[in-house]
Amino acid sequence: MEFIKEPNRIYANNDEGRLVAEVTFPEKTPGDPGIVEITHTFVDDSLRGQGVAGQLMEACYAMLREDGRKAALTCSYAVKWYQERPEKNDVIEGAPEA
Repeated sequence: MEFIKEPNRIYANNDEGRLVAEVTFPEKTPGDPGIVEITHTFVDDSLRGQGVAGQLMEACYAMLREDGRKAALTCSYAVKWYQERPEKNDVIEGAPEA
């Protein structure tokens, strides 16, 4: 699946232009782009069970790492995803350094 990447959002639309997948991560403190808050993950029912939410998290992780940003987690899916992948906690705010 091809994702569209913006500074604080990664998403995909279907062929009709309707949003079908999204992760949002606005700045935790407005004006401080170094720390974002992963607040929302959405996958349309038509894509459920295909690993799209995980692909969104992988893309978000890669973007944060590349940009040198950290993330706080308020989205329940993001919390679970990172708990299952402690090797990726290098982008999590307050996580111990490896």
